[in-house]
Amino acid sequence: MALDIAKKSGEDLPIGAVIVSDGEVISCAHNEKEQKGESCLHAEMIAISDAQKKLKRWRLNDCTIYVTLEPCPMCAWAIIQARFKRVCFGAPDLLYGALGSVIDLRQIANSQLAVDSGVLEAECKSLLTDYIKKMRNTVDEYKN
Repeated sequence: MALDIAKKSGEDLPIGAVIVSDGEVISCAHNEKEQKGESCLHAEMIAISDAQKKLKRWRLNDCTIYVTLEPCPMCAWAIIQARFKRVCFGAPDLLYGALGSVIDLRQIANSQLAVDSGVLEAECKSLLTDYIKKMRNTVDEYKN
């Protein structure tokens, strides 16, 4: 489901996030940073905010968040602060990954957050790679 949502990102980096509790989808979102011109509109941040509003509480300790790309420091910290029980991500983020690839914010927070990485990793990487190739071609066409 997170992959399908990521594909709706338009001009934004195709990242999707889905929050689930007891088998029920609570919220889902894709990146909107470029679309809305706000640096904090990562898929995870939008999904977390929507879930907290829907559940009328800030603690999401009974929830799992599924994301197509490993969360960055901002998103990883928001996940930890919201007390998620688990995060599952597809592709590792070798530049900004904050749940094990570059740094692990759980160590700073002494968090019990469970992390499952590599979930549908090939599909998630492919979606991101295709987007980057498309954007490079667009830039090259603009230069010519």
